[in-house]
Amino acid sequence: MKDDRLYLIHIGECIDRILRYTAGGRDVFLRDTLVQDAVTRNLQVLAESTQRLSDGVKARRPEVDWRAVAAFRNVVVHDYLGLDIPQIWTIVERDLPPLKQAVETALRDPL
Repeated sequence: MKDDRLYLIHIGECIDRILRYTAGGRDVFLRDTLVQDAVTRNLQVLAESTQRLSDGVKARRPEVDWRAVAAFRNVVVHDYLGLDIPQIWTIVERDLPPLKQAVETALRDPL
């Protein structure tokens, strides 16, 4: 499944960008709207890409709450005025590392 592999690579690239953008830590993130915008945009793109993964790939990575990722995408796209920036930081800090691990594992597994 070539498309799954491409989407997984793309998701991993978005995660790596976010981690690079947030390397300055929470305080920098909360003060810098440019960083907030870059992170939010990459989370949106990442979430969109997860929706394009096959059900088979998602089923092999049950540790990822794929529905929550999709729901987050909908919030970013449709309720952007209601975004909670400290909550975005929590997502970066808490949810991205295990998603990164799941994506890396999925890329090593035969698709």
